[in-house]
Amino acid sequence: MFLIDQKIFRRAKKGISHCPFNLFLFQCLQKESLSAQDVFENKSKYLNKDFMFINSSLYIENEFLNLIKIGVLRREVDGQGLTSKVRITPIGRQVLENRADLLTKKISLIKKIITCLKYQLTPR
Repeated sequence: MFLIDQKIFRRAKKGISHCPFNLFLFQCLQKESLSAQDVFENKSKYLNKDFMFINSSLYIENEFLNLIKIGVLRREVDGQGLTSKVRITPIGRQVLENRADLLTKKISLIKKIITCLKYQLTPR
């Protein structure tokens, strides 16, 4: 069981460190839920400065889906079912409490170029 937990947390750390979001977004997600459109409209507040080239909320939604798949985020639920908003999961909280420095690491130039190319080549 412990080995499985380590794999889950390793995957969550990697996902958080490679996402375009900053620490402020994750702090806000602990208090309230946000949608991709909210994040896109306030991207200077929620995104790392290296990702200001993002010009669509669809890219942010795809990043949300990646973080949902690895267990860092979950969809918000209301009386009607799932919504477009997300919240942070207990795994995501635990990773951020233990490793708050994940989001402050510098990204190499090659990684920035690969991310930009990946975004430009992704069909919308």
